[in-house]
Amino acid sequence: MTVLAFDTSNYTTSVAAFDGAEAHNVSRLLDVEPGLLGLRQSDALFSHIKRLPELTDRLFSDIGAAKIDAVGVSARPRAVEGSYMPCFLAGLSQAKVLGAALGVPVYEFSHQQGHIAASLWSSERMELMDRPHLAWHLSGGTTELLLVTPEGVSVHAEKIGGTTDISAGQLIDRTGKLLGLSFPAGKQLDALSREATDRSFFRVRVNGTEFSLSGVQNKMEDYHCGNPTETAGYALRSLIGAIVAATKNALTEYPNCTVVFAGGVASNTMLREACADLPAIFCPPQYATDNALGTAVLTWRAHHAAGSI
Repeated sequence: MTVLAFDTSNYTTSVAAFDGAEAHNVSRLLDVEPGLLGLRQSDALFSHIKRLPELTDRLFSDIGAAKIDAVGVSARPRAVEGSYMPCFLAGLSQAKVLGAALGVPVYEFSHQQGHIAASLWSSERMELMDRPHLAWHLSGGTTELLLVTPEGVSVHAEKIGGTTDISAGQLIDRTGKLLGLSFPAGKQLDALSREATDRSFFRVRVNGTEFSLSGVQNKMEDYHCGNPTETAGYALRSLIGAIVAATKNALTEYPNCTVVFAGGVASNTMLREACADLPAIFCPPQYATDNALGTAVLTWRAHHAAGSI
């Protein structure tokens, strides 16, 4: 049984196939003009529509001819009332057309649920899909600490912490813009920070599991003195200090939980090193960033369950 899945986030176009054992994911970042920090929703939607045929061709070139038994899609950012972004309509439209043409069911999930599933599958910890655990969703638009509980073939994610203002990804990309880096700046900032020698940082005030990052941005701009390496290290150390502190506070309340890290920021080297002593799960970096694999895994689980009823 092979399923196909689409994810069209505000940053990346992704298509994936999954047969219960092997996974294939093809992704491509959306093009952003130099100096800009992202795309308008209308531009992102148009870019996805242009990209999807190209990426689907690449996917089927990789996997060869395959009978598609079901189609899945990330239809919205989060599985909560009112969660909506127009860019997800590109994938949803493709999925529904393809499902109707093939006469197969279409399963809808959220982008966030897909992130969690991708992290668990690629780190070989799928048993956590059926157990309560904590998860960080760290990306360009989201910095949320979640209490994750089983919900049928998928998961229910309740926000219990995170930022009260800008996201981790926004801080990283704004730092990147200050340093003249291209968008998104995560990988470049990560590489620069590895060469930093100064260990100073701004201690973010963490209230339980919540914190604000706008103060870090202001301090980082004051700290910046024309040295990209040290500025990158300062910004990331300040950000990661807040994430680690909030994680430790959450583990005090949920002492038997594992913490899964998902989202593009979860690929950061410094963050992974800082969490070495925590019960933390980090997946391979390519599955931390936006992808359709998690949605494909959830689709396979849903269709498998439907077939066994």
